[in-house]
Amino acid sequence: MSSIDITQPHSMPPAQARQAVQEIADKLHDRFGVDCQWNGDILGFSRHGVDGRIALLPHEVHVSAQLGFLLAAMKGPIEAEIRRVLEQRFG
Repeated sequence: MSSIDITQPHSMPPAQARQAVQEIADKLHDRFGVDCQWNGDILGFSRHGVDGRIALLPHEVHVSAQLGFLLAAMKGPIEAEIRRVLEQRFG
């Protein structure tokens, strides 16, 4: 398995940051069938080949994910897209 670990600073109020993460989760669900569920300030997500979480922390968002065998081959582009989206939403 291959892992992704990204931290993105932000200056949003908690409710606004949570809304931004929810919008990202909605797109993941619509585009890739990713199941997402909140547990406090952590959004867990999974689908065949990936398990991860997005943690809302004061002044930062932390994304971590474990990629299965097939998605591990695409780690670079996946990580680049995550960074792009986080920068767009929180930068």
